Amino acid sequence: MTALMTDFPSGAVPAAVSFRGVGKVFSGSRSRVQALDNVSFDIEPGEFFGLLGPNGAGKTTLISILAGLSRASAGSVTVHGHDVVTDFAAARRSLGIVPQELVFDPFFSVRETLQIQSGYFGVRTDRRANDAWIDELLDSLGLADKADANMRQLSGGMKRRVLVAQALVHRPPVIVLDEPTAGVDVELRQTLWQFISKLNKQGHTVLLTTHYLEEAEALCGRLAMLKHGRVVALDRTSALLAGRASTMLRFKLDTPLPAALEAQARVTGRIVQIKTRNAAEVESVLATLRAAGGQPEDLEIGRADLEDVFLEIMQGETAAVSA
Repeated sequence: MTALMTDFPSGAVPAAVSFRGVGKVFSGSRSRVQALDNVSFDIEPGEFFGLLGPNGAGKTTLISILAGLSRASAGSVTVHGHDVVTDFAAARRSLGIVPQELVFDPFFSVRETLQIQSGYFGVRTDRRANDAWIDELLDSLGLADKADANMRQLSGGMKRRVLVAQALVHRPPVIVLDEPTAGVDVELRQTLWQFISKLNKQGHTVLLTTHYLEEAEALCGRLAMLKHGRVVALDRTSALLAGRASTMLRFKLDTPLPAALEAQARVTGRIVQIKTRNAAEVESVLATLRAAGGQPEDLEIGRADLEDVFLEIMQGETAAVSA
């Protein structure tokens, strides 16, 4: 695979992305909303970094400031040392952003769309090399047979693949994925993660926002969690899991859950998950179920996952931010 452009000036390599005291206030005639409040963290070159949080936490606002679509009310953001406001052209060249929304021009084919996108960044001086890179992107993302199809003819999943290709066509060292797999099928999800993971192993920095926490747990080496515009957790994924995770008792239940267990249980349809710390607590839960006439099926005891940790942090009062 052709490597993306990751050459930097000699000397110390700056953070791939740096947020310093970032705040954002949306003011109206009758209201004032603090969307971001003193957000500060760095993403190092080559990291696969996850940005998590519930709806309204400020993730998309932060990405919009990084992309130059919105301006921070306070603080600064840099991409490989380039300020997104005062040195915006260099910052934009270092970024490839895949947005949440399906945005496309209905008048061009897939190949024409990528050629035009690369032209925006001035990378068509060597047309032969650029066309070869476009062919590589089309092949890697399963778009080769759609290269000459009009964008209007593509399914939603195929349009999302084109968005990924557009973000990569100018070979940026930092790739930002804002909910890239929302509403897509399993095949696209696997194709996308295989390709992005390959780029990350070649040294490219990836910033991912997602509500699919199993993806974040599998892919991201480090995570930041936002709540009400503030960073409430910032650490390695393994440390977050080790520091807060406990044993989870999982089972299926067709009868109502006893009232004594409702407060500590997470219920999804028939599936019940209850956090337990030791064998005695497991037995206590099972005894309560038996006393209420419940008959749990497919009983298993496993390690808590990132979803469990996420819910614990979001429902808790204290932050979990590592230096």
